Amino acid sequence: MTHVNPVVDEPQAPVPPPRVSLAKLSRILSLRLLLGITTLLSVSIVIFAAVHFLPGDAAEILVGQNPDEQTIAVLRRELGLDQPPVLRYLYWVGAALQGDFGNSLTSERAISDLIGTRLRNTLYLAFYAALIALPSAFVAAIFSVLKPGGLVDRITNTLSLVFLSSPQFLIAYVLVLFLAVSIPLFPSSADMRPNTEIFRFLYICFLPAVTLSAVSAGYMARMMRAAMLDVLERPFIRMAKLKGVTPNRVVLYHALPNALGSIAAVAALVLAQLILGVVVVETVFVYPGLGQLLVDSVSKRDVTVVQAISLIFACVYILLNLAADLIAILTNPQILYPGND
Repeated sequence: MTHVNPVVDEPQAPVPPPRVSLAKLSRILSLRLLLGITTLLSVSIVIFAAVHFLPGDAAEILVGQNPDEQTIAVLRRELGLDQPPVLRYLYWVGAALQGDFGNSLTSERAISDLIGTRLRNTLYLAFYAALIALPSAFVAAIFSVLKPGGLVDRITNTLSLVFLSSPQFLIAYVLVLFLAVSIPLFPSSADMRPNTEIFRFLYICFLPAVTLSAVSAGYMARMMRAAMLDVLERPFIRMAKLKGVTPNRVVLYHALPNALGSIAAVAALVLAQLILGVVVVETVFVYPGLGQLLVDSVSKRDVTVVQAISLIFACVYILLNLAADLIAILTNPQILYPGND
């Protein structure tokens, strides 16, 4: 009697995605840059309008108590606040395109000099927070997908939801209460000096960096986990499991490399969020960065400084979003061909 072996349809290896030609990539980059410039121009209009409609007047604040109307009028003329808003906006944009943000209304210092050190401090803090958030989210996502639905996965999902749902100022005050007041391990304020040594910086800025990275780490952990779980559902992963590859090797050597593109795009977006999140963190910990300078300038109605800092934040956010789009396209060109599924 002849036995016929049944034919089993084996999962096929993934079809390689189409390549992106240099011409197409250049065209995509040009379109993204044009869209970014248009967005930045629109944001500049919103920034100028929002600052223009702030209650109060910089001239009145500079004069002080019992202001004289004639003195205020002269000061407004000197500051250019008596000109129509449209003319002031065009002059501001034209000067900003040349790298000149003007002078501060309160200190009369050049804004480029005023924000130079502050911008460097903010970038240091954001980089420090990224060094905490990226590895933490990466490790948490890997342990989560090793046993989806397991104890580690549930704990990771719960913690990430807690961090995502908690405002940064609440996380900051909780950390200060437990790690600076109850157990005085770290200072409650980040007193940065121009010549602060690296180890001193890492110590005094630990609480601000952890606060800044908490929400970002939770978001990244969930996105990385989703990206790797999506890869684990593909046919070539099932083929690897049928061949007897261990779960750890499947995740580390098969799922992870194929999810790195999505992970890199998410990391770029999270870095943008880190830059924007410094406003609250720097204010709570009295950190000498752009965020604290922005809050102080709003309280003093120093509109030129507020406009410059807001424009810098918007520019950084748009550039990092552009980087995330390019990373996603380079690592997964199929998103440009939605019909090729």
